[in-house]
Amino acid sequence: MVSRLSAILGAVAISLVAGAASADTFERNIMTGGPSGTYIRIGRDIAALGASCGMNLTVVESAGSLENFVGVRNRSNTQFGIVQSDVLEYLKTFEANDPEVQQAVRGVRIMFPLYNEEVHVLARTDIADLKGLAGRRIAIGKADSGTYLTATLMLDILQVKADERLTINPDEALPKLLSGEIDALFYVAGAPAQLFANTAIDSARFHLLPIKDTPLLATYTPVTVPAATYSFQQQPVDLVAVKAVLMTYDYDPKKNAYHRDSCRSVSDFSNLILNGLPKLEETGHPKWKSVDLSALPPGWQVGSCVKVGMALDYKPNCMVPAPPVPKAPDANEEYLNLLKQRLKKQ
Repeated sequence: MVSRLSAILGAVAISLVAGAASADTFERNIMTGGPSGTYIRIGRDIAALGASCGMNLTVVESAGSLENFVGVRNRSNTQFGIVQSDVLEYLKTFEANDPEVQQAVRGVRIMFPLYNEEVHVLARTDIADLKGLAGRRIAIGKADSGTYLTATLMLDILQVKADERLTINPDEALPKLLSGEIDALFYVAGAPAQLFANTAIDSARFHLLPIKDTPLLATYTPVTVPAATYSFQQQPVDLVAVKAVLMTYDYDPKKNAYHRDSCRSVSDFSNLILNGLPKLEETGHPKWKSVDLSALPPGWQVGSCVKVGMALDYKPNCMVPAPPVPKAPDANEEYLNLLKQRLKKQ
């Protein structure tokens, strides 16, 4: 696992790509996840906040947390990425003794903690718990995803030796599970996960595995998914969760135009999210209702550009288009308007 992580992070460049752009056309991106996941819906909610302020934000699909972390550090015009807290904890654990990890995390900062993401393990009903996955064929997510890291860590902590660990994403894995090609799949996503909500799953054949193993509770938070969260799940299920965290980079506005514009964008979106949280809770993904902006993961710093946007007197650089200029009335319309005004006075 350590060698895999080093291989991914070793490709991270030392410096960010710089390129100046005018304020109204400046490119902003947020790295999210797969098309049916929670991250991409959260990203779209944040992009909608920006659009209401006249600022563009492109929502980018990705393999998940590891790719998003690296993207914030290395990908041009990518100011934001959503990452799982256990990925952050894993990176922090190896930072002290691994130069490649040290380089990868340099400059990456917390923007806001978001919500808990439940660890779903959908399996055949003849499998009772995680230890019952021994000797089975299991889908654990793409190699650069948070699901992959979480599944790998949990199985290793419990010393569960599967017959095969398939590194495919949950979208690919679910049809294989339903057809009997595999026995279970891992999926880290905020409940209700759209993938399960939009698919007909036979409750007589498949269920969510309860996750109550004591060794896992040192790293993961115990949660309960309420009954009927999914059509195939009529009883509450005890699971564990990780925290989804919005990450950014610690831009230096004095360095160059790219850093200046990126820092301003981070400040703007920090302010928009902070002040727009009630709107997000009302109109966005249901997970916004459980967001706790104070639940910071230990050992990580909040970005300086984020703090600027959180100031009480900060005003985001909104560029909402000006309202259309009304059409000038012709002579007859102008006369009729004047006549109406005169008649009102009589």
